[in-house]
Amino acid sequence: MGCQNVLDEILGKVDEMPLEDQDLLVELIKNRYKEKRREDILANAHQTLEEYKRGLTSKGTVSDLLRELEA
Repeated sequence: MGCQNVLDEILGKVDEMPLEDQDLLVELIKNRYKEKRREDILANAHQTLEEYKRGLTSKGTVSDLLRELEA
């Protein structure tokens, strides 16, 4: 079953739900999305810190960055 078919099936089921349940579902999905984003940001921060510890990053001003990009 393709992704679009699965989404259509899910949306069909949601349409059958009472509005109160749909509101609850929307809030649940929003909260799960926010939590996933937090996890992604945390993983990125850990990766960035690890790269910093290994000396794979550099410091500088925006001007320094632009000069480096133009070189």
